[in-house]
Amino acid sequence: MNKYGRQAQEAWKAASPTRYSQIQDPEDFFTKLGEEAQEQVDGLLLKIAGPDPQGEGYLEKVGRLNAARNQAEEIVRYDLLSPPETADEEDEYVNPSIQEHLEFMAEVQKLREQL
Repeated sequence: MNKYGRQAQEAWKAASPTRYSQIQDPEDFFTKLGEEAQEQVDGLLLKIAGPDPQGEGYLEKVGRLNAARNQAEEIVRYDLLSPPETADEEDEYVNPSIQEHLEFMAEVQKLREQL
C-alpha cells in the first residue's frame, strides 16, 4: 500500500469508523484507492506545473514542481481519499468520487475475470 492508501485508511478510521468497518477487505480497498490516487496526482501534477518556462533555473523548477505536486495531492486528497462527509455517522453521505472509484474498480475486476 502506498502513502496515499495509508493516508486514506487512517482518515477513514478516524472520521468514519462505521463506513470503515463495512469495507470487506480494507487492505485491498485502500491499496487500490492509493494506486488510483497516485495516478491522479501524477496526471494533475503535469497539468498544474505546465511546460518549463524559458530561462527557468534549476531551483525555480524544483520549487514549481513541488508546489504543483502539493496542489495535486491536496486536490486528490479531498476528491478521492477523504472519507464521506457526514454530520451524523448514522446518516453517512456517499462521496461521489469514492462511489465512482468503487464502480470503476468493479468494472476493472469484471474485465480481469473475462481474461
